[in-house]
Amino acid sequence: MARYTGPKTKIARKFGEAIFGDDKSFEKKNYPPGQHGNNRRRGKKSEYAIQLMEKQKAKYTYGILERQFRNLFARANRSKGVTGEVLLQLCESRLDNAVFRFGIATSRRGARQLVSHRHITVNGEVVNIPSYSLKAGDVVGVREKSKSLQTIQDALAANSSVYEWLSWNSEKMQGTFVAVPERIQIPENIKEQLIVELYSK
Repeated sequence: MARYTGPKTKIARKFGEAIFGDDKSFEKKNYPPGQHGNNRRRGKKSEYAIQLMEKQKAKYTYGILERQFRNLFARANRSKGVTGEVLLQLCESRLDNAVFRFGIATSRRGARQLVSHRHITVNGEVVNIPSYSLKAGDVVGVREKSKSLQTIQDALAANSSVYEWLSWNSEKMQGTFVAVPERIQIPENIKEQLIVELYSK
């Protein structure tokens, strides 16, 4: 199963924001990596470079590799809505992203692992495909045998995020994917129009 396994802080520094979540190393050095730090940086970036950076940021944020991301874009492009918005909505509808948003895992990488290791159910059935696309009304829960896992308990205890398109039942340890989020509800700092322009060339 393909996924990015390289250094996280280095990537976060490249984009100038902690796209993988809280990172103490990033807080110390929140400028691009390289021998000379902030000095001797190249001047103005080309239009293509800016668009490419935005696409890379989206891919790293959601933990998706190029082929899968391109397929998502093709799906978004075929849809009736605004392509850029639909692309982000498809990313948000992924099972691993929903597990992260519910607070069952502290990061998308951790959420992906929980899904792959068969700890997560959708509508009562175990699903081990991180890219599984959720629909409005789907119920995502923690498998009965996995409810006592310390990592899940700790993640839920530390979670304070609330999202309008999700509802969580802490007693049953399950949540409902109420609806596909609107663009204004998605907190990620991604300029999706730049990605559309890049793929449209």
